[in-house]
Amino acid sequence: MTRPKIFGIAGWKNSGKTGLAVRLVAELVARGYRVSTIKHAHHDFDIDKVGADSYRHRQAGAHEVTIVSGTRYAIMHELRGAPEPSFEDILARLAPCDLVIIEGYKREPIPKIEARRLESANRIPLAPEDPHIAAIAADHPVTDTMLPVFDLDDTTAIADFVVAITGLPEPQRLPG
Repeated sequence: MTRPKIFGIAGWKNSGKTGLAVRLVAELVARGYRVSTIKHAHHDFDIDKVGADSYRHRQAGAHEVTIVSGTRYAIMHELRGAPEPSFEDILARLAPCDLVIIEGYKREPIPKIEARRLESANRIPLAPEDPHIAAIAADHPVTDTMLPVFDLDDTTAIADFVVAITGLPEPQRLPG
């Protein structure tokens, strides 16, 4: 299997990463691309409800718990003290798609856009120290860079940039 095209969104807490990721996914899917996402969390998280059957399976010690319905499935993998899997290990587990949008993993050597907001928890620019940042999306003027700068809410222009920089081909249309 060939590795999918990947593009990241990096930034500090409250920089607008998630909003941009959601808008990009919606825009690219509307254009006919099959898009997957990977979100890196720097904190403990749970997608299960306390008391649910799947939660009880995990609490009993299951290594992986899969929940399946007619509309979706999810596989939860408990690390149980093992190291966090590498970015490449997670990428390899995804089903084939046209593009994977990566939110977080700001230190990975992948092409990415830096999200900046005035309300961000930290406003130290990432771009000067990260050669993989290809553009900046901000809610304020940015003049101290040679990189392309987009309005954080200009999803169409940012999506055009992502398609161009990743070399995404035109989506395959089914005859109909």
